[in-house]
Amino acid sequence: MKIAVVGYPNVGKSSLVNRLTQSREAVVHERPGVTRDRKELSTDWNSRTFTLIDTGGVDLHDEDPLAVSIQDQAREALADAQVALLVVDARAGLRPGDAEIADILRRGNIPIVVAANKIDQPQDLPLAHDFYGLGLGEPLAVSAAQGLGTGDLLDKLVELLPDEDELPEEDEDTVRLAIIGRPNVGKSSLVNAFLGRERVIVSDIAGTTRDAIDTPIEVDGRKVILVDTAGMRRQAKVTESVEYYTNLRSQRAAERADVALVVCDAQDGVTSQDLRVAELAMKAGCATALVLNKWDITGGDQDARGPGGGVGAEELEAERARVNQKLRLRPRVLTASAKTGRNINRVMTEVLAIADRSKHRIPTPELNRFLADVLTVRQPPAKQGHRLKMLYITQIGEAPPRFAIQINSRQRVTRDYAYFIENRLRDRYGLDGVPVIIDFVERKNRSKAERSA
Repeated sequence: MKIAVVGYPNVGKSSLVNRLTQSREAVVHERPGVTRDRKELSTDWNSRTFTLIDTGGVDLHDEDPLAVSIQDQAREALADAQVALLVVDARAGLRPGDAEIADILRRGNIPIVVAANKIDQPQDLPLAHDFYGLGLGEPLAVSAAQGLGTGDLLDKLVELLPDEDELPEEDEDTVRLAIIGRPNVGKSSLVNAFLGRERVIVSDIAGTTRDAIDTPIEVDGRKVILVDTAGMRRQAKVTESVEYYTNLRSQRAAERADVALVVCDAQDGVTSQDLRVAELAMKAGCATALVLNKWDITGGDQDARGPGGGVGAEELEAERARVNQKLRLRPRVLTASAKTGRNINRVMTEVLAIADRSKHRIPTPELNRFLADVLTVRQPPAKQGHRLKMLYITQIGEAPPRFAIQINSRQRVTRDYAYFIENRLRDRYGLDGVPVIIDFVERKNRSKAERSA
């Protein structure tokens, strides 16, 4: 069940969505136009579960290409919803823009609720009466800031929702893919290439996407949830609060994803900031891959740098070697062009494969054969004449995979040898780009002679 939240710019739609969902997921800022893509947030009221679709402010007289895209996104949200919530600014009064949006809603075939927002005190309640002129029934007085009237609003919305079972739970086989990276590297274009349609606004202006946008698709019979996120910038460059919240949304997107695809600009190569973004995803427990987007611009088929000065085929292997050296998880570096569609299917195939590898459970007998091979290649370290003994290994978790190794003494485990085992696991089981956790568990109830051995 979905409710589309629409209205003129800066009437407080995102603030109201946050109030109704009891979250801070929708980006809020006093500047008009901060919300640009539509964002879906699930909530419940009176045992009914539904989704609020937060949309960008609609100004039908603004002919700017970005504004037109926002209008299209709002129309798509309405087409996908069962109820429309028109938010108006009670302090500003009835404006021509409100009437124009109401006219569009009137042509639809779904019920409409008018919320007169910014009525923060009881004495302001009469301000809502202006909006009877919209011809959409009784306007409900609400305050996103204070919470006034939001219970009555939720009662009305739930009453208008058609009878239907609650939204089904997400399939365990579903892969959540976070598309993250620096601003203006082509993340939204890549999402649209995966979708095959303009679902997310694309613009040459850096920072067009402010929120994380969840979009379900199906790939070879598999369900994938695409999360397109706002571009992340170094903290020193985050000079506005809106940029701070953009970074926060991107981090949260990585934390709730199975796989993170770090989008890089092929004209720049893999920058230090790209590496930091990848580190963020890996620390969140995401299986991770990097993709050099805009590969069509760099002349990637040539054995030299392309006309744009970007990474050519000759430099690609050097970039991959550098990533392996800098990032402990050794993620794969892929190439693609959202503009031409080149390698788009290959990238998605790798995403599904890395998700499967992250969730795969390795049988214990196989792991112990692996451990025996490791001990043959390189003996464990010795401290003060006493050698580390590794007795047994088993997998105790997945997504990300977690292993426990029984040992005789934790004090004899060195960081170098732990990394050696981790890298061998990656090599044997294709875990490049997958976070691997190894717990070295000291065997209990050892005798004094064993402890000194």
